[in-house]
Amino acid sequence: MAHAHHHHGHDHGHDHAGHGHHHAAPPERWDRVFAIGIALNLAYVVAEGAAGFLYGSVALLADAGHNLSDVLGLAVAWGGAALARAAPSKRFTYGLKGSTILAALANALLLLVAIGAIALEAVQRFGDAPRVPGLTVSAVAAAGIAVNALTAWLFARGREGDVNVRGAYLHMLSDAIVSAGVVIAGVAIWLTGAAWIDPVVSLVIAVVIFWQTWGLLRETVEMALAAVPRGIDYDQVRDALSALPGVATIHDLHIWPMSTTEPGLTAHLAMPGGHPGDGFLHEAQAMLHDRFGIGHATLQVETGAACALADERRV
Repeated sequence: MAHAHHHHGHDHGHDHAGHGHHHAAPPERWDRVFAIGIALNLAYVVAEGAAGFLYGSVALLADAGHNLSDVLGLAVAWGGAALARAAPSKRFTYGLKGSTILAALANALLLLVAIGAIALEAVQRFGDAPRVPGLTVSAVAAAGIAVNALTAWLFARGREGDVNVRGAYLHMLSDAIVSAGVVIAGVAIWLTGAAWIDPVVSLVIAVVIFWQTWGLLRETVEMALAAVPRGIDYDQVRDALSALPGVATIHDLHIWPMSTTEPGLTAHLAMPGGHPGDGFLHEAQAMLHDRFGIGHATLQVETGAACALADERRV
C-alpha cells in the first residue's frame, strides 16, 4: 500500500489537465495558415483548370486535379480540427471528433473519381492528340511550383508536432514536384512537337494520385473500423500497463481512433491487492499520455480473482 501512496505524492492529475490545453492550443495558430493555403491553392486550381481546357492540355488538367486533391486535404484537415473542437453533447458524447475520419474517407473516394476522369480523358487523347502550346503549359505549371512551395513553407515549422500539419506539408511538397514534371513535359513538347507527351504525363500524374489516395483510403477505412492507430504499438501499451505496480493481469484492452489525431483507450486491470486509489489512475493516465500520446484512457480496476482466468482467452 505504501507504494500506491508514494505514487499519490507526485500526482499527475492536475498536470494532465494542463497537457490537455497544451494540445488544444496549436490548431488556433494554424487557422490562418490553413485559410491562406486553401485560398492560394484554390485560386491556382481554377486558373490551371481553365488553362488546361483553353489550351487543350490534359497534363494541366491532371495537375489541377492533383492540386485540388490537396486543397481538399487541407480543407479536411482544417475543418476536422475545427469540428474536433466542438463541445460534446448528450447525443454526440465525443463531440464531432470522428468527422475528421469521415472527411478523410470522403476525400479519398472523391479523388478516385477524379483520377478516373483524368485517365479516361488522357486515353481518349492518344487517338488524336491536339496541338498543345508547350511553353504556355510550362509557364502555368511553373506558377504551380511557386504556389505549392510557398504553402509548404508556411506549414514547414509545424510538421514535427501535428500529424494534420505534417500531412499538409507533404502534400504541398508532392504537388510542387508534380508541377515540376509538367514544366519539363511542356518544354519537351515545345522542343519535339510530340503531342503524345501531354496525355502520357497526365497518366503518370493519375498514377501518383492513385498511389497517394490508396494509402489514404486504406488508413481511413482502418480508422472507421476502429483499428489501433498506426503510430501505436498494441503490445507496447499492453506491456506498459501490465508493468504498473499491483497489476496482475490485463484484459479487454481496446485502442481506437476517436479522430484522425486522438486515440482513445479502455482496459480492465486485475489488481488482486485491492484498489490502489485515484493517484494510481492519474499516474497511469499520465504515463499513457506521455509515452503513447493517448489522452483519453478509461481504466477499470478489478480486485477479484475471477478475472485472472478470463485473461488468457482474450485479445
